[in-house]
Amino acid sequence: MSTTRTADPAGAPPRSPAPGALPVFRVDGFGAVADGRTKDTGAVQAAIDAAHAAGGGVAYLPPGTYLSGGIELRSRVALHLEAGATLLGSTDLADYPAHEGPPADCDAGQRHLVFARGACDIAITGRGTIDGQGPAFWEPSGRPATPPDRLWADVVTHDWKPVGDNDRPSPMIEFAECRNVRVEDVTLRNSAGWTLRPIACDTVLIRGVVIRNRIDGINTDGIDPTACQNVIITACDIETGDDAICLKSENPYGELRVTRNVVVSDCVLSCCCNAFKLGTATRGGFEDVTFTNSVVHNGDVPLNERVISGIAVEMVDGGWVDGVTVSGIRMRNTRTPVFIRLGNRGWGQPTPVPGRLRRVRISDVDATGAILTSSVTGVAEQPVEDVVLSGIRIETDEGGHPEWVDREIPEEVAEYPEARMFGRLPAYGLYVRHARGIRLRDVEVVSTVRDPRPLLVADDVADLAVSAVAGPAPGPGAALLDLRDTRDAFVSGSRAPHGTGTFLKVSGSRSTDIALAGNELSRARVQVAVTGGASPDSVTGAAPAPRGT
Repeated sequence: MSTTRTADPAGAPPRSPAPGALPVFRVDGFGAVADGRTKDTGAVQAAIDAAHAAGGGVAYLPPGTYLSGGIELRSRVALHLEAGATLLGSTDLADYPAHEGPPADCDAGQRHLVFARGACDIAITGRGTIDGQGPAFWEPSGRPATPPDRLWADVVTHDWKPVGDNDRPSPMIEFAECRNVRVEDVTLRNSAGWTLRPIACDTVLIRGVVIRNRIDGINTDGIDPTACQNVIITACDIETGDDAICLKSENPYGELRVTRNVVVSDCVLSCCCNAFKLGTATRGGFEDVTFTNSVVHNGDVPLNERVISGIAVEMVDGGWVDGVTVSGIRMRNTRTPVFIRLGNRGWGQPTPVPGRLRRVRISDVDATGAILTSSVTGVAEQPVEDVVLSGIRIETDEGGHPEWVDREIPEEVAEYPEARMFGRLPAYGLYVRHARGIRLRDVEVVSTVRDPRPLLVADDVADLAVSAVAGPAPGPGAALLDLRDTRDAFVSGSRAPHGTGTFLKVSGSRSTDIALAGNELSRARVQVAVTGGASPDSVTGAAPAPRGT
């Protein structure tokens, strides 16, 4: 890091900085004690203000522990934490001034350890640490112990609740309506709620950041870009309790803008909620988002400490998703590899209307340790559109039951979106409902335990193409592929596995224009079974079994 002469103890700006270098203002020059007990809030803020007054500079924290309440970054100021330096958040809520905009008592409220609004050219850099002492703001929830057979649907963070009225420093770091933002190399830990949120910002770079929050930390999201544009998040290592990286669309500070041009790459993510997620809130649009070359992981931990969804793309508040690409993702012990959901929660809408979710591409995903079925679901009046899943391999340990195959799946139109929201699903690989323009190519699902359910169940789906799908044969009462009220479907390039009773089952009076070509079905006892009100003429390209089989 290039530096010049530091400010004197009185806080005067340095004399004659070298050309092109930033003046550096050491916080100990403004009276910081750095003993972890004396509050250094005033000294840290004074260094920031002096750098701003000088036209730009670095507020520098040398090694030591700086106990602090809320501070505010100014334009053209970098807060630099040297290796061995810790900015330690106060446990006294009164040390955090409220900043108007968000409601005071929400997960993302008005109090923050580091805050900026309307600033430009700001940064947090260095190998030091920002520690929010978050557990000081929680208390046990007192809920009953979760039965072992329900851990798949549980989240360990529910063991805790915020102290009092939920007024806590969250997000720990909040940048609102800023431009040219950098957060690099620092460690962020022990947030009381959300950790880092750029909201309504332009041009954001978050690189090499390490986040360490407790796995049972309540609402401890890692990074939440919200209504931001031109965002790069790369080479980050996140272990937290809530969503690791979550894009949102809301803006309590002012105008709601489209979340656009977001790149997330080369990250390592672990949590007990969702690893990479769009939503909630989803009041506006998400356009041109990529998530690539990353690892989602959990160790050998209880099921309620595992990632719920490795990839979650959600739209439930009337906005839109148009253009998401996910590729090169490795998952281990993720409950649900893929969850795509269009609902109609109507949050903030006087008359709820469903939004739109389309143009999603997910490829080159390898997941092991799944315990819940991946799904793509819309609502009856508004389907999910144009989703391509390709080059995907999922290894599942779920092990279903025959009664799940014909279980009535609730619509849950207005419910909070989560992969476990429908309960157990009728397929062991993928469940698709209320969708149009779905493409499955080179998808393999391997069940480590015998599972009597179909690999794929499609219900109220139009324009479906299934090519080169593979998985073990289900039990004798189920087909490998189960199409219900499905129109304009093409199944090709697939092979019936050993032990296949029925390869394809078609049901529902709306099923029509279903074609098979180029499949190897010699190991299937029945190639196609047409039943449940479907017409025998709805399928071409294979010899169907007698009606009602």
